[in-house]
Amino acid sequence: MRLSAPFIAAIFAAVAASSAGAPAQPTPIDVSLSDLMTRVQLQHAKLWFAGKLSNWGLASYEIQHIDDALERTSKLMPDPARIVAAKVQLQAVRQAVQQKDVPAFTKAYSALTNECNSCHRASGFASITIQVPVRPPVANQLFVDQITEGRAQAHASCGPCHVVEDASRESPASRPPAPSFLEIIDRPSFSADDIRQFLTSSHRRLGPGQAMPNPRLAEYQIDAIVAYLETLKARPPR
Repeated sequence: MRLSAPFIAAIFAAVAASSAGAPAQPTPIDVSLSDLMTRVQLQHAKLWFAGKLSNWGLASYEIQHIDDALERTSKLMPDPARIVAAKVQLQAVRQAVQQKDVPAFTKAYSALTNECNSCHRASGFASITIQVPVRPPVANQLFVDQITEGRAQAHASCGPCHVVEDASRESPASRPPAPSFLEIIDRPSFSADDIRQFLTSSHRRLGPGQAMPNPRLAEYQIDAIVAYLETLKARPPR
């Protein structure tokens, strides 16, 4: 039976309408073993500097990415058992990070690196040798924990006048005390740029006698305090 032209056109229109209403399916992307290993190499280097500088949040983040990449790698290797050994060593690194133990982290990281090279040699890639990095892998990332640094700097430089975190535990020397950090971030006018500019000023026309002292902070210290204030601002209300 031959279908009429109008009937065929109606079928195509119905199919097109159905396709337009359906969500687009993502196109699968093939990732080679080399691609995965290159990613792991970068994360391995970032993990080192995060752990050595006690940036435990970043270290945990990189460990998770390495773990995920190793899991995907195991599906591309003829002998997945080699990945099991690497994941055992990665778990030791994770445990040291959870305990915030720098010496244990250093030891576990070295063992993980050795296991990576053992896997390379066993897989016929002995020419690829990974080492503990000697310099940061990227120049545009700060590997110290800026928030922790900012909190410590705020207590040291601002604590004599301001309540930084907890009014029940802090007793600023100035009387009356300056506005607490929580009061500052709750102001509608709060701006990171304004705080940064304020911390580089002499603090004149503020406080008793309109002469609040200049904390004389370096630029990296100001950036850390601003980052800490922004974190306070972003956290959910209690």
